[in-house]
Amino acid sequence: MRQSLRRSCAACARSKSSCDLRTPRCSRCIKRQVECAYANEPSTGPVTSGWQNGASTNLLDGSSTLTNYTFGSLDPFESYPQTRLPREHVQRLIYTFLHKIAFQYYPLDLNATSNPFLISWWPLALGDPALFHVSLQTACLDEELLAQKGFQTSELLMADSVALLRRKVEYMSLAVQDGTMNSVITLATIEFGKGNTKVGEMHVNGLKKLVDMRGGINAVRQTSPLTARMISWVSMLIMGHPQFDTQDDFGIGDGIPPIPEWQFDSTALDDQLFELSTIEVDYAVKNVFNRLRNIFQRVRNIPFPATQLHDLTCFVIHRLLLSTPATTIPLPSPMTESIRYGIILYMFIAQGPTYYSHAVILNTILIRFMENVEHLASMPGVDDSLDVWFAAVGMVASSGTAHHQQFVERARDIATALQLGNVGDILIHIKTVLWLEKPQSEDLFRSHWGTIFNPTDQSVVSDLSMSVSPYSSSVEFI
Repeated sequence: MRQSLRRSCAACARSKSSCDLRTPRCSRCIKRQVECAYANEPSTGPVTSGWQNGASTNLLDGSSTLTNYTFGSLDPFESYPQTRLPREHVQRLIYTFLHKIAFQYYPLDLNATSNPFLISWWPLALGDPALFHVSLQTACLDEELLAQKGFQTSELLMADSVALLRRKVEYMSLAVQDGTMNSVITLATIEFGKGNTKVGEMHVNGLKKLVDMRGGINAVRQTSPLTARMISWVSMLIMGHPQFDTQDDFGIGDGIPPIPEWQFDSTALDDQLFELSTIEVDYAVKNVFNRLRNIFQRVRNIPFPATQLHDLTCFVIHRLLLSTPATTIPLPSPMTESIRYGIILYMFIAQGPTYYSHAVILNTILIRFMENVEHLASMPGVDDSLDVWFAAVGMVASSGTAHHQQFVERARDIATALQLGNVGDILIHIKTVLWLEKPQSEDLFRSHWGTIFNPTDQSVVSDLSMSVSPYSSSVEFI
């Protein structure tokens, strides 16, 4: 007969004492210097829908945990927590996670020897049954979405993931572990992707409490950069607005920090650049614009790692959204707001989707951008280069959405009014405003403006923000 899952180790069960479920030995067994053994097969438990509410269900405990694993050091198919799935199915999901999901999560690093989901996340999962189940769930969802035959297996993994997490968060020492926090933010994303918005938001709110228990998002970052990056970025995508403050320009505070280049001197810039000082723009937005352009100018001829771009993008978008006026009285400046949302859209374009599709929040930002740019269209004195930049960013960011044609028409009107004859003329204007030199950057913008100058050419590149559904099997889905 199969062994039923216990909610404590054997020694604590015999003495009817509370067990904190630590591995390889619980605290009570360490203190008493006795053998600590856990049942390693689960009993079939009911499906649950949340980790913060309701009574505990039958839980899984993985006895074959591995705490000192490094990627590639052991056979990952023979050293992992127990699940309710057949061995062959588990191994297939492991393979999918290691060879596909890890790179979909983190397209910023496609190197198997440095991708953080392979060298950081996966070793944690092998020693954490909850994170292991959550990781399998992402691979399982990918399979089920492709098969289009329902989500029976992923629902089973969800139930077991929730049960394991619910038990872990009862103990502070386990609740604040990286594995716990990684599990919760991933479950939040899965629920949000399925359309269960309230459940996803519940997970994010619970996660914020765990971050506070760790001393803030910057404290988490000091020991667990991947965990902190994923929490700050994905929680914003799910909630639709920042969930954590930023540090100030000098790196003071417990919020999301700026990258070191943020503090570089900005006195020696190209005198051919568009000058924002001649326009009335709120200081918070002007400060971000100037510092950001200074960074882009300085990294033109030196490597700018993708992870650093991600950190910069996260900081800039948080900073700009957090400084948005709380009320519409007095009416915010259309110029300030157009630049604010234009920068945010440009940063989304420059980085591309990471961890999860940003389509939902990008659509919200796009609508705000459109409203303010429309106000500017009726105002005299808008700089020509800035006008071209607004149209260019809008066209690329709106690709694949219902708003795209509106930006195409706006771009066509601007090109006619300024007598711009080709894409080269357009790029000259764009690069004087705000431009990060990256491989394929020009190609992306050329493809959209090419349809303006050559209407018969419909070979527009599908840009990185085209997904309109957060629940898809493409790279945008976690």
